[in-house]
Amino acid sequence: MTEELVFYTNPMSRGRIARWMLEEIGQPYRTEYLDFGTTMKAPGYLSVNPMGKVPAVKHGDIIVTECAAICAYLAETFPQVGLAPTAAERGRYFRWMFFAAGPMEMAVTNRALGFEIPPERLRMAGCGSLAHVFDTLEQAVSVSPFIAGDRFTAADVYVGSHVGWGLNFGTIEKRQAFIDYWGRVSDRDAYRRGNELDNAAMPKQPNP
Repeated sequence: MTEELVFYTNPMSRGRIARWMLEEIGQPYRTEYLDFGTTMKAPGYLSVNPMGKVPAVKHGDIIVTECAAICAYLAETFPQVGLAPTAAERGRYFRWMFFAAGPMEMAVTNRALGFEIPPERLRMAGCGSLAHVFDTLEQAVSVSPFIAGDRFTAADVYVGSHVGWGLNFGTIEKRQAFIDYWGRVSDRDAYRRGNELDNAAMPKQPNP
């Protein structure tokens, strides 16, 4: 496919996950930076994502939102980079990518917002308890070097981004298994390039 790739983002958003994935696939893309509350909610962008949130990727006439979906779409659309799962990896690849997108993000966000699920209602919450989420994640990142097996895939971009962000901002416990996993997945040129691009695009702080 040779259609133009357009990346809609803000450097202070989950768009950093999609940026990393775009750098991994090595295809040219154009970046459109949007501001919260203004251009992100303007009619032009709402035609791309009615939620008025970033990131989003437009590939020709195809629009993909949600970071996990963007990572999976790019990996399958550009299979030559080898970030889509093999048949043997598919189960773990999708399991842990959607675990991070569902229970993990929900549980971590609940805690960050000060919301605690009453113990007697844990069965109603798809995420269960935060402790169970961390225990499950620790097992997942400990059985092999990468989340789907012995090699890096797009699932590591997504799961790894959550782990790295959580370690940096204190929303994920600093367990050694998490620190080691993040060290493995983030030691990549694509991650460093993406980080540099987003850091350079950060709003300049006024002098005191």
